[in-house]
Amino acid sequence: MSTHTQNDHAAPVRNANDIRISVRTLEFAVYVAAVLATIITAAVVGDDASENGVDVFNANHAMQYIAFLTVGLMVARGLAKAGNRTHTSHA
Repeated sequence: MSTHTQNDHAAPVRNANDIRISVRTLEFAVYVAAVLATIITAAVVGDDASENGVDVFNANHAMQYIAFLTVGLMVARGLAKAGNRTHTSHA
């Protein structure tokens, strides 16, 4: 005969490998959208008569912002993996 306690219906324990692959995360979707927006903005802005022929958002600026976005994505993925450690107690 077994006795039932309140812990019998506890939430399932997550597996340490239960991390979504990076291409299925919201972070990746936002990253792709931001990179595309940066590329489009760099292509559209500048080289106009209104800026006197000066490209105010050139390819160098775009690549710099894309590098910042890439570093941000790597940090976000690293934090997601670091925060996924399961702490189980051995009874």
